[in-house]
Amino acid sequence: MIVVGMVTVVSARPGVRTAGVRFSSRNVGPNWYAAVMGTSIVGSAGAAVPGSPGWLRAGCTGVWVLAAALLGLVLAARAAHWAGHLDEARRQLLDPAVAPFYGCLPMALLSVGGGALTLGPRVIGEHAAVTADAALWTAGTVSALLVAAGVPYLMVTRHRIGAADASPVWLLPVVAPMVAAALGPALVPHLPAGARQAREALLLGCYAMFGLSLLATLMLLPLVWGRLLRYGPLPVALTPALFLVLGPLGQSTTAAGALADAGPYAVAPQYATALRGFAVLYGVPVMGFALLWLAMAAAMALRAARRGLRFSMTWWAFTFPVGTCATGAAALARHTGLHAASWLAVVLYVALVAAWAAAAAGTLHGLLTGTLPAPAAAPAPQPAVAAAGTPQPAPADGQPAVAAASAAARTVGAVASEGPYQVR
Repeated sequence: MIVVGMVTVVSARPGVRTAGVRFSSRNVGPNWYAAVMGTSIVGSAGAAVPGSPGWLRAGCTGVWVLAAALLGLVLAARAAHWAGHLDEARRQLLDPAVAPFYGCLPMALLSVGGGALTLGPRVIGEHAAVTADAALWTAGTVSALLVAAGVPYLMVTRHRIGAADASPVWLLPVVAPMVAAALGPALVPHLPAGARQAREALLLGCYAMFGLSLLATLMLLPLVWGRLLRYGPLPVALTPALFLVLGPLGQSTTAAGALADAGPYAVAPQYATALRGFAVLYGVPVMGFALLWLAMAAAMALRAARRGLRFSMTWWAFTFPVGTCATGAAALARHTGLHAASWLAVVLYVALVAAWAAAAAGTLHGLLTGTLPAPAAAPAPQPAVAAAGTPQPAPADGQPAVAAASAAARTVGAVASEGPYQVR
């Protein structure tokens, strides 16, 4: 194991077999909700694609059932983790590399709940689907607000974070309320027609979460970009985390469209008209920036692939953020009637399905061979920071990821620990 700054790279020694490791709930961190999110968005985005055929919707319904089952399994494993390994659970909360992943829990609840409303009626009936969505949306929204406030509080008061430690992972807690804002409006028409106050309160509450998440994202993005400019690319195995920036961009475009769809059910006609205009005026430029970032992140991923990028749980970063861009493009197509937006949604959805297949296959292989879930690297008793020019131990297996991590001047501050964006 080599520790450079706050980068921990764990490489297997030649000839050492890692298969057959016993499963332990101790090693199941909050990162595992990312698999639920990535699976659920495949179903939801497929249902949102304009002109999707019936067979696709049927397939997406099956994917939603799979996501719901995964949510139950991960919730049970995490409950066992907290019940049986409280020391590790507390350590993760105080670890600046792990705590942001608590934002994955509310997003997993919200994404499965949203899928229940759009895909669940043909499986469990409309009444049960609405009830399930309302319950999961409520639980997800409450936990999203807690995480959005609690994790930044820990970052300020308990975590030791330097200017060079900025990471796209920091976006996870603050983007959770945006997911709630995108999925809450679908419940507005299901409230009683006479409950005008309740409908308006739900709609405007979602708008408040939209603003909460958007402004918090705008504070964090310059830190992430500044870290890249000053310290260079992330370590090879962490490169997929760059796709996390797409999450708030695509999700906010989706939210603006969903809020406009629900406007006629909750507010006066003049406001509903304004909301429809805002969905386009906001969504088009944000989607343009999302495509710019997607191009840069894809180029960095290709660069990492040439340097030996191997599968890790980091790959789930390719799924949910890209899926939000697909739903965002679908929302623009719905509100503008633009065929180009429809085709963009299709292209992004195809990319999402390919990324999900790769991440799911790698995760399943890791579970079957016992290499997953991997234990979190224990924090070093004292900082081990390599000065520029200090010789580093040669990696046992010669991975380019390890060699890259040894360059302190390029990677200082990047965090690799327990999470879907870890170096393993």
